Amino acid sequence: MIEVRLRHDDIDFDHWDGLFLASLETAELRAETVQMGYSLKKLLTELEATNKEARAHLARLEEIAFPTSFAWAAAYWQISAQPALVAYLWSWLENQVMAAMKALPLGQTDGQRMMLKLGDRVVSIAARAALLEDDELGSFAPGLALLSSHHETQYSRLFRS
Repeated sequence: MIEVRLRHDDIDFDHWDGLFLASLETAELRAETVQMGYSLKKLLTELEATNKEARAHLARLEEIAFPTSFAWAAAYWQISAQPALVAYLWSWLENQVMAAMKALPLGQTDGQRMMLKLGDRVVSIAARAALLEDDELGSFAPGLALLSSHHETQYSRLFRS
């Protein structure tokens, strides 16, 4: 378990945001995370729970990816890294299951079963991820990149990015 507490002034958000955005293979994937990042940033700046200095710091980040906004919130509220990572992974899992429920003949109960079964693995995945060095972070999903490049130019699309 990581006991370190994150603080928003200790993290180079510009560096990690730029690195994450540069790692996305298609304009569609980039637009999706920037839209989600913008929405979370807007929520965070409008919450009364954030102080004026914190809102100014967040506003300085013009284009922000969703993981950066999420990390910023965790750092601001001094949520320990391990629970923050588990929460981020859980939100990703829930998003994927919801997308599957829309795209496949999968009902609410089946979706909940998926989340319960896969959710049991989130804590161990977060623990393994926390052990990675900075230069080990990233993903290699050429199939996703190819499908995304085809999807972003389709006339009719199922999901808005």
